Amino acid sequence: MTAITVLALDTSFPDSWNAVAVQTQAWAGAAKVELRDAVLLLPIAQHLALARLAWARSGAWMPRIETVQSLVGSLPPVPAQDVAAGQICFDVATDRLQAARMLRAQTWAQAADPRAFDLAAASLVDTAHALARAAAGVEPSLRAGHWEQARALFGQTASSLGQRERLLCRVAVEWAAASADPPTDRLFTLRPSAWITVQAGGPDALVQHLMAAADAPTLCIDADGPLATAVATAAATGHHRIAVCDHFEDEAQRTAAAVISHLNQGSSPVALIAQDRVLVRRTRALLDRQAIPVRDETGWKLSTTRAAASLHSLLACAAHDAATDACLDCLKTTDANPSAVDALEQAWRRFGVKQARLGDLDALPPEARDVLRRTLQALAPLTERSQRTLAAWLDALRLALQQIGLWAGLQADEAGRQVLDRLGLMSAPGQLAFAFQTEALPLQAFTDWVDVTLESASFIPDSQVDAPVVITPLAQAMLRPFAAVVFPGADSKHLGAALPATGLLSDAEALALGMPTREQKRVAMGLAFAQLCQQPDITFLRRADDGGDPLTVSPLLAQWTLKAARTGVVFAPAEDARTLVEQQPAPVPRPLPQAPAMLPMRLSASACEALRACPYRFFALRMLKLNAVDELDTELEKRDYGTWLHAVLHRFHLTRSEPALPEDEAYALHQAAALQTEASALDEAEFLPYRASFARFVPRYVTWLHERDSDGAQWLDGERKLRTQPPAWQGITMEGVIDRVDSQPSQAGPVTQLIDYKTGQAATLRAAVKQGEDTQLPYYAALMAAQGAGVGVGPGEIAAAYWFLDESERIIELNLPDVQASAELLVQGIGSELQGIRDGAALPALGEGQSCDFCEARGLCRKDDWAAEDLMVGEGA
Repeated sequence: MTAITVLALDTSFPDSWNAVAVQTQAWAGAAKVELRDAVLLLPIAQHLALARLAWARSGAWMPRIETVQSLVGSLPPVPAQDVAAGQICFDVATDRLQAARMLRAQTWAQAADPRAFDLAAASLVDTAHALARAAAGVEPSLRAGHWEQARALFGQTASSLGQRERLLCRVAVEWAAASADPPTDRLFTLRPSAWITVQAGGPDALVQHLMAAADAPTLCIDADGPLATAVATAAATGHHRIAVCDHFEDEAQRTAAAVISHLNQGSSPVALIAQDRVLVRRTRALLDRQAIPVRDETGWKLSTTRAAASLHSLLACAAHDAATDACLDCLKTTDANPSAVDALEQAWRRFGVKQARLGDLDALPPEARDVLRRTLQALAPLTERSQRTLAAWLDALRLALQQIGLWAGLQADEAGRQVLDRLGLMSAPGQLAFAFQTEALPLQAFTDWVDVTLESASFIPDSQVDAPVVITPLAQAMLRPFAAVVFPGADSKHLGAALPATGLLSDAEALALGMPTREQKRVAMGLAFAQLCQQPDITFLRRADDGGDPLTVSPLLAQWTLKAARTGVVFAPAEDARTLVEQQPAPVPRPLPQAPAMLPMRLSASACEALRACPYRFFALRMLKLNAVDELDTELEKRDYGTWLHAVLHRFHLTRSEPALPEDEAYALHQAAALQTEASALDEAEFLPYRASFARFVPRYVTWLHERDSDGAQWLDGERKLRTQPPAWQGITMEGVIDRVDSQPSQAGPVTQLIDYKTGQAATLRAAVKQGEDTQLPYYAALMAAQGAGVGVGPGEIAAAYWFLDESERIIELNLPDVQASAELLVQGIGSELQGIRDGAALPALGEGQSCDFCEARGLCRKDDWAAEDLMVGEGA
């Protein structure tokens, strides 16, 4: 074992790599080393071109300049060996499947909660990967002793509190010890004339072991140096600024503006440090809008790309309980006929279908039926059998992608090609070199594997090599000549915060096995930060608020500014490089559309209510038909419960011929509820809270119903569909569905009572009834009155009432006084409004009261941007 010569990087040179070349040549001359046979190892691949250029300028013999990975890749190839069954393959998703398989064979690893089991498998993989990578840096002849030390470390007894974690660590040690020999072992067989390394951002364990085992002269040029020296260098040559932003978007905009300002001043290249990856993605989008070329060395998660989303939608559509929204998402990414997909969506919305395989194919329009049938046939390779091996699933996925029309699009897309390659779909069928090929998996487990695989990979887009802006992480910005640096995310959350532990290992265990502890990781980040701060022009940015959470300055930046202040250097506040554009207010007038030719030929009660509340809402939603479109597979809401309850009561009364015992009535109601739940294909778990509400409702309703029976009331009909054409409406049809029609006795004879069920609160509607502003029941009364004889209710007065079914103590009945007179006034009033529209009357946005608060057309009428005089008129001032 030879002693390693350590030289501090000479900072008197304007270029660090010229200093490396000069110092190395001086050392080689003194040590009588032939540089042409030596190997110079650099920290990162971005340093290769810089070092080679500096050496070429020096005119001396150039050593072999490599990184560890490039040196391994340049060695002569060895026969390829498949990963043996059970060995670590360093693919996170595949190794998690193997870890789960091993844990299922251990009784102590079983967990009642599946999520706890999945977490244990993920922790096992993280720990085993860390152990294997640390062991790869150990000299091969010493590795057996290294594993014995690890076994002894985790073989010690532990308290019951940490027993499970210690057992997982023991499994991780044995799993990592059984892994194949790492390719870096071949480096220990090389015999160069000297090993030379440049150290930046802390020591590399593998390089240290490699140089310690060498029988040739070794040199380490330490570019880190004391912190005081770095501060002095930065204070003498640097120009540093700090910007405190208000929030995320403010920081992203100021970051992009700072980059553009440097470019406008002729500074290039500009480094954009990707410490806060989410914010840098937003910044890149802002730079793309200005057509600024960017070289991205970090990328983003492959799972967030559009290609990954289309693949995920296909797998979601293949599930037996696939939601209709998932199926539509899948179809809209394929080459399916858009009009056919639209027809399918409209049909599903009309029938209320939430699961793609539950709908009636014969009820669909022909083009919608054809596209759905073709889709289900294309997905058949993924749904024919419930469980398969991983290789079989991949073959089925490849076939499904080809048949559904996604394969060609993914191959033509840059991210799509990376998705296919990362999943192994570009290989020949059945020739995939995965270690996990034997155990059968269900579709959901395969989908989880795909998600983890894409989540653990990064999408690196193609970019120009000489782009003026370089997005790079902090660790890759060291010793690179940037004209300026823009560093967003310099806050306590993203820079210098507490770092996670290595897998399941404590710091003491990691230190004993030669792995980096949290303190060592923190020191390495501090060294990389000190390296960056020696750049000549740096702008730091941080935000004070992160979604409501206050953020403070990064502890690393605070320490650096404090040390710089002791040398007399004060960081100046960064100017906001954004250009302030003064915009003159441009209010819009209150809309007054005219559309005499667009009157609908049929009106419902809600349409008439919209016309009375706000003519513009009627224009937008009924005449232009700009209704909001809801998701098909949304969670159940209160209105879904109301629809269900309407149907349950109708089903119950259809079979109730006469009063019965209260317990029999309650049983019949619960039977009707069960049948309606099955008919509506409701999710039992999702519907559970409403089930509980219905259980409280049943005894109240039975009591209420028996009281009505004793008063002589009689149920006549429910869900009655009526329509008529009032003369005043000149050919326009009024139509509606009445929830319930009862007959009540009175001194003048039977009274036909129209009943509308409500599951909301009574206060708001009671105020509308009191002020004579209710529309729904007068509308129904007008419909019923227009039917004349033969409707099965007999002569007599028409009454109307709202029944509030969801009150906590009892059912509340809200009767409308003199509803027939209100009905006549409603028909005549609506007729006058319709005639005015035919004659060219405007349909103004009234903008009054609560009708505006939740109006779907508010974004169209632009009330918030009205001129002041129109706003005052709209508010009735």
